Amino acid sequence: MASAITDAVLKTVIRAVAATSSNTSSNATIPSVNGQAGVLEGANPIKYSASAPITLFIIQAGIVIIFCQLLAYPLQWINQPKVIAEVIGGILLGPSVMMRIPGFEAAIFPKESMPVFNNVANLGLIIFLFLVALEVDMRMFTSNWKVALSVGLAGMILPFGLGFGIAWGLYHQFHNDGTTVPISFGVYGLFIGTALAITAFPVLCRILTELKLLRSNVGVTVLAAGIGNDVTGWILLALCVALVNNNSGLAALWALLCCIGWILFLVFAVRPPFMWWVRRTGSLQNGPMQGVVALTLLLVLFSAFFTNIIGIHAIFGAFLVGLICPHEGGFAIKMTEKIEDLISVLFLPLYFALSGLSTNLGLLNDGITWGYVIGVITCAFAGKIIGGTLAARANKLLWRESFTIGSLMSCKGLVELIVLNIGLQAKILSQRTFTIFVVMALVTTVATTPLTKALYPPWYQRKVERWRRGEIDWDENPLVPNESGSNISDPSKPIGDQSSIQRMLVYLRLDSLPSLFAFITLLSPQAKPSEVEPTDKGSNPCPPTRKQKKTLEVHGLRLIELTDRTSSVMQVTEGIAGEEEEELYSLRDPVINTFRTFASLSSPSMSNNVAVSGRVAIVPESSYAETLASYAADTQSEFVLIPWSEYGSLTDWDQPLSVLAGAAGANAGNDRFKGNVHLVEFMHKTLAEAERVCNAGILIDNGFGGFGTCRTRVQGLLRSQHHHTSSQDQDQPTIIIKNRTHHVFLPFIGGADDRVALNLVLQLLGNNDNVTATVVHLKYTASTSNMKGEDEDTKLLATFRDSLPVEFASRVVFEESNLTEGKNDLVGTVLGLANVTVGQQQKKKEKKGGGAGDVVVVGRRHAVVDSIEAIAGGSGAGAGGSNSSRVDVGGGSANGGGLDLGRTVGVVAEGLLVTGPVNASVLVVQAGGKRK
Repeated sequence: MASAITDAVLKTVIRAVAATSSNTSSNATIPSVNGQAGVLEGANPIKYSASAPITLFIIQAGIVIIFCQLLAYPLQWINQPKVIAEVIGGILLGPSVMMRIPGFEAAIFPKESMPVFNNVANLGLIIFLFLVALEVDMRMFTSNWKVALSVGLAGMILPFGLGFGIAWGLYHQFHNDGTTVPISFGVYGLFIGTALAITAFPVLCRILTELKLLRSNVGVTVLAAGIGNDVTGWILLALCVALVNNNSGLAALWALLCCIGWILFLVFAVRPPFMWWVRRTGSLQNGPMQGVVALTLLLVLFSAFFTNIIGIHAIFGAFLVGLICPHEGGFAIKMTEKIEDLISVLFLPLYFALSGLSTNLGLLNDGITWGYVIGVITCAFAGKIIGGTLAARANKLLWRESFTIGSLMSCKGLVELIVLNIGLQAKILSQRTFTIFVVMALVTTVATTPLTKALYPPWYQRKVERWRRGEIDWDENPLVPNESGSNISDPSKPIGDQSSIQRMLVYLRLDSLPSLFAFITLLSPQAKPSEVEPTDKGSNPCPPTRKQKKTLEVHGLRLIELTDRTSSVMQVTEGIAGEEEEELYSLRDPVINTFRTFASLSSPSMSNNVAVSGRVAIVPESSYAETLASYAADTQSEFVLIPWSEYGSLTDWDQPLSVLAGAAGANAGNDRFKGNVHLVEFMHKTLAEAERVCNAGILIDNGFGGFGTCRTRVQGLLRSQHHHTSSQDQDQPTIIIKNRTHHVFLPFIGGADDRVALNLVLQLLGNNDNVTATVVHLKYTASTSNMKGEDEDTKLLATFRDSLPVEFASRVVFEESNLTEGKNDLVGTVLGLANVTVGQQQKKKEKKGGGAGDVVVVGRRHAVVDSIEAIAGGSGAGAGGSNSSRVDVGGGSANGGGLDLGRTVGVVAEGLLVTGPVNASVLVVQAGGKRK
């Protein structure tokens, strides 16, 4: 028996070895797809292999991402959301265009590879719906529930009814094409009605943010109504899918009851311990730690799993977990920041490309089909616009505002495409019907921004705001006059004849706070005991110019870039919902709080005469200049102060040490002004926008805050970072300012800008005894001596000089200097005077224990200089002459090819900053406001 068993085992082994040898020899010439050498063994990299699908998937994903990114760039110039590019990219790759190429579908998108592609895309969709729920802040709905409920319901009931009506024709015309499941018309009508009633809340947020409507009546109404619309739409979709996935009505009822039970379980059983753990780990205050992110994603996946197995789509479970996540402390924003980039860049384009791959525009091939396309688009627009408009009008909004709300509510976007894909996967929609609704979604989404701009343009928004504030009647006639002293209130006064600055706007940057604080301190009226109006009538009264000081109002504006990231948009929307009285970020921003603290902790004399306010504006970088000018107009500011970046960049957060080290090099003076076209373009646009509103100034700091020059500060910082043991370096951070005087140098050439600069210098002198000034009148000789306006400037300067109060006349020196014809002579003369007047004095003060910082105040534009350059005809004295010190920033020539420094700050300031540079700060002044 044993020998027989042994023989049988041996024979079996011999047969197996023989079979293996035979297979090896027969497959010797076939390359191994999974071999380590891959293509080196002759394998085809794009051939699908079920055992190694990743190779083809990488190719598919790469093609989709490239297509979407290439399409997104041109579409962003017409203010279209990225989802449009993703869907169009999918349509181009699908059977409508690319798949018509022979062999393309079989090579790149073979049918056997689509399950892998579909699984990855749907995983991204599950996490994306979690992010959508994080973006939904129910506080927005509850704080505006009346208008939200009315607009939301009206914006859903009418389009739902119209959808149910057109569903009758779609059901009988296109439903039974062999690719759909047999369902009743009631379920089909419920789905079509839901598809037309839903609003794309995420895309809506981005459109409102880009158009700067979030804080308007229109924006708040649309956001609040959109939240209710979004949640209701997902509930209707869950109901519809439950009815389709369950064979009987009783099974669908059980599925809905299980879903309700799961919602209650998440709210009352899961959320409390989850919140406890989030607080325990500090994730609520400091952002989610890795363990909290892992726990949250596990909850998302498990909730998606549960809703999927009970017959409701998995995305609904992910959406529910997002709703229970906290918004306190910015937790939702920080959680979104952790995972949004991977989802939006990789996973989401795959899903919407999948929509495009299922869209076949070739199926729209007859008149009946196109009739339904037009009918569906009409129902989508009419239902939302009519319903939303009438409901908004019933809430006492203006007709134009109401139409705008209705147009915004008609936006479908990515939410509509998700709904349509679910309908296609559940076999509720045929491919032809799916294509009809994809075209509708694209048309309604593309049309939203142009419709909103046409119905609610910026000029109308400003008119409505002023009308609601009671400043004007509906015909724009003023009702309440502005305070005296404002440029806006007295347009009959020419520039230069305005009163002193009483209200100003400053652009707050972290790296420029010291210089801004120093400037505000000098500009603010400072009351002294001797200047208080006496109560004894027999005492000698003080001069009226010193008794009638008014409070200086300083409005600080902090700009944060708004990007296309979801977390960036959430910063704005949660700022509306999170606080009842003030904006969330204006309360918590450290720069704003430092600005407020500066006013409250300054000397009592100053704090009694200066009032500050701060605000954060989250806007696209391209809108920075417009936002500053708009806020200056809103606050009726008479002067806008814009600090030049210490590091030559628009951003001021997290400057790396390498940037600081670069600023400390031999070319530190030029690094702030060249190589960054974005900063120079911002300054140029800001001055152009501000000119319509009020006067403006650019402050280029060079130790004006009293801590030495920029280069000295940077070198001290670097030494303190790397050489802690040196006794010399240990003494370096200790800076004691013994001399607190500021000297101001004004080269007065003439023109509107110089007249405003002269007014500013005299106000600095009158408000602070630590300020001294030198005003040099630069006069051209010969042919330019009788140039128009020069006599008026000479008379104005003489009037100022002769009418100065005795108390500070001793602190200002008036001089004259003659110039020859030529810009270079002007720049050289001003530079020489500046080095003698402020540069040498600042060096002496630093040797004696530190100085408070000197400043050169110069006008940006001078008609005399422009005329001389025109007479020179482009010679060496002109802008493009060989001896010009002009710094080209944009890469073009100084004659107009690029945006250069001279065209931004003026030729005189350019010479002070680049040719010198002088050992002092530079303030470039531009006249603005209404002129005679």
